[in-house]
Order: sequence, then structure tokens, then C-alpha cells
Amino acid sequence: MTSNTVSSSVSSFNGARFLWATLLIYPLWLLMVGSFDPAEMLVGVLVALLTAGLSQKHLHVLDDFKWHPLMPLYLLIYFGIFLWALLRANLDVAGRVLSPRLPINPAIVEVETQLQSDLAKLFLANSITLTPGTLTIDVIDQRLQVHWIDSAAGQDMQHATASIAAQFEYHLSKFMK
Repeated sequence: MTSNTVSSSVSSFNGARFLWATLLIYPLWLLMVGSFDPAEMLVGVLVALLTAGLSQKHLHVLDDFKWHPLMPLYLLIYFGIFLWALLRANLDVAGRVLSPRLPINPAIVEVETQLQSDLAKLFLANSITLTPGTLTIDVIDQRLQVHWIDSAAGQDMQHATASIAAQFEYHLSKFMK
């Protein structure tokens, strides 16, 4: 390893990112272990510190979050909204499968987003894809191409955006750039 490589890896260290990553990894450790045994908790701290340290060059992704005291609340609300949309979409698709009379009008529609960061767009695209009846095909700048199971003929972008992505986007914008 050359001295140039060492200096570039040292200069890429960001204490705030390291701290946030450690604070995010540690509760995940506790959830996976399922124990509050002091030895397990100590090992969890060490694992969180080691993982954050080894991941340092990838932690720039944390810059896309809006870090503020209400962020955990906004994140929980987002997951609640997502789970509610997931339940509704599952029931809708199940109804279409069980009742052949219900319409299926598949189409590829474009959805416009105001989200700026690539990570926020990724969250939005994955939220859409994980909801049955929709599948994000591509993200191009501020537009997502989505395969939609039941799209009316000539669907305009505003209606598709409102129907598919607006609720997700609104809640994502509370904690992501």
C-alpha cells in the first residue's frame, strides 16, 4: 500500500457518518441477537464500530438523509403508509386474480418525482415495485417508468403520479433529500 493510498483513505474518514452508521447498525445487532445480555451488547458495540469503519468509503449515502430529531417518527410513518399501501395492493391484485371479471389494463406509465437524491429515488422506486400491481422499470432523471396493472387508456402523468407515487414521495421527502 502506497503512502498516497493511505492518505486518501485517511482523508475520506468522516466522523459524523461513522457515528450515524454505528448508531444505525447497533440496534440492528440487538434485534438480530434478541438479547440484552451485557456480553452480547458489548460485542454488538464492537461489531457496529468495526462494520462502520470497514464501510467508511460507502457511507456517503447517509448524506441523503435529513437528520433531525423527528426523523425516526417520519421514518415510522413512512413504513406505516407503505404497509397500508402494500395491504391494499395485495387485496386488489388478489381480487383481480380470483375474479376474472375485474379489469386488467396493463400499461407503462411515467411518474414524475420531486425527490432529488438518488437514494430517495431508489426508495421510491422500490416502494412502488414492492407494491403488487406496479413495477418500476427505469428511473430517468426525475421520471420513473412504471408498469401498472390497471391503467386507464391515455393516462396522463399527473394522474399516474398521484395514484402511484404521491403518497410515498410526500412521506419520503420528510426524511430524505
